[in-house]
Amino acid sequence: MKMLTVLCATLVVGGAALAEAPDEAALRAEVRSKGWIVFSARSEKGDYDLFKMRPDGSALTNLTRSPDWNEIYPLCSRDGKQLLYRRVPRDQSIDGNAYGVQGMAVVARSDGSQAVALGGELEYPWASWSPDGKQLLCMSPKGFSIVELATRKVVRTLPRKSFKQQPTWSPDGQWLIGVANWPDTDWSIARMEIASGEVRVVNKNDCCTPDWFPDSQHVIFSWRVPGQRANNGNGWTQLWRNTVDGKHPQLIYAENGRHCYGGYISPDGKYVLFTGNAQEDGDPANAGAPMALMRLGDAPIIRNADEELRKKFPAAKAGPVLKLPAGWEPCWSQ
Repeated sequence: MKMLTVLCATLVVGGAALAEAPDEAALRAEVRSKGWIVFSARSEKGDYDLFKMRPDGSALTNLTRSPDWNEIYPLCSRDGKQLLYRRVPRDQSIDGNAYGVQGMAVVARSDGSQAVALGGELEYPWASWSPDGKQLLCMSPKGFSIVELATRKVVRTLPRKSFKQQPTWSPDGQWLIGVANWPDTDWSIARMEIASGEVRVVNKNDCCTPDWFPDSQHVIFSWRVPGQRANNGNGWTQLWRNTVDGKHPQLIYAENGRHCYGGYISPDGKYVLFTGNAQEDGDPANAGAPMALMRLGDAPIIRNADEELRKKFPAAKAGPVLKLPAGWEPCWSQ
């Protein structure tokens, strides 16, 4: 199909055919068999479809092929067997801050088959998987609800407290994490203990798109660090990690000229996938942003650094970072 050809051509243009650096070629070969990446991207008909590919960009497949709908926000179950996403009317623009509420929630097999809508428009908002794939965590203005997938019954509720978007259940089942309005700052990363409802801050000030490391002890997120002089004093959004107690923030990736979002850790905990370009929120209203992949062991990496960035991270490296097709809100499955 035309769109698949274009995406594959992008990989060839950015890959070995044009003398990809040896360290990046080695990284591409290293990750080739390490699971699958699922992401939203524009199809040849102009709608958002879900695509699946190997982490090196090979074996690209369109999973949905539905020109009357936009399929967005894919989430793979921890065992890699199920797929959860939102199906949004094509004439509705994707909102970079409300996409987890738009359209209807759909569950399918990992290859996109046997897709079933769980409810109508705006139902199951911000749904994410439980560790065993048998329940969904949802968040509405009334609070959090845990829904049993087989019966679609709410089995537990929790107060929403300060959370505003992007909640995700921890792999060990004990916590949820999301973007929150903390008492003394907006756009923080916070976690809630599911057993008690206790909320603790992980990182403050201009943070978004949080997700878990497989060990449930570390969190990845995007952070526009306050005080940057770049981008006319507005700064660029960087990719960071922190321990769940919020005491050990570490830069993963920063690039002047690129807002980095949607960080997702590989199932083995050794690599990170993310998107980024000059537009806010990953530019979902258009075609998303180029995806990239790097080893966590190579962090921190900085690109296009100015004096301020080099001075702040003198030990940072320049690569390797794989170039992948444009997409939005990718996830990585085993």
